[in-house]
Amino acid sequence: MADDKSVGLIELSSIAAGFQVADTMLKAGNVRLLLSRSICSGKYMVLIGGDAAAVAAAVDAGCIEAGGCLIDSFVIANLHPDVFVALGRTQPAETNGALGIIESFNVATLIQAADAVAKTSAVQLLEVRLAMAMGGKAFCSMTGDVSSVQAGVAAGRAVLAEAGVLVNAVVISRPHPEVYREVV
Repeated sequence: MADDKSVGLIELSSIAAGFQVADTMLKAGNVRLLLSRSICSGKYMVLIGGDAAAVAAAVDAGCIEAGGCLIDSFVIANLHPDVFVALGRTQPAETNGALGIIESFNVATLIQAADAVAKTSAVQLLEVRLAMAMGGKAFCSMTGDVSSVQAGVAAGRAVLAEAGVLVNAVVISRPHPEVYREVV
């Protein structure tokens, strides 16, 4: 797939429906399965990537298949590459400067908020953590100079607040080094 910058996600209230929706999405278009798993609170998420049109078609088909189990869905035609890195973060990133964290009640909108953060501010995304051992919530952490982190948190907060899923958002201008060890 030449254009793997496009992503689509469906979040469901049923694990069984999640498997069915994943199958439907993969059969609906030439897309790649990026993540498909159960998450806290008995929910399921399916994240796909590929060409923008194929991703949109697969998400549409998945939403239809989901029926009454659909919690949320989205398509981002040009996901910022830093979000991909933060989603798969397995090693600590460089941590210096201010620390910002945005927290959401759901997974889908948090990924959209992380994309907004990366596209509107000069921060380094540290991690995008999705609903594992968090009661179905998700959060994104970032670092950079104080004004950049404030701008990033404001951008992410706006996305989450507009969707009605904002839990909290904070900026810590000079975090203790031990706090950073707990972030990633």
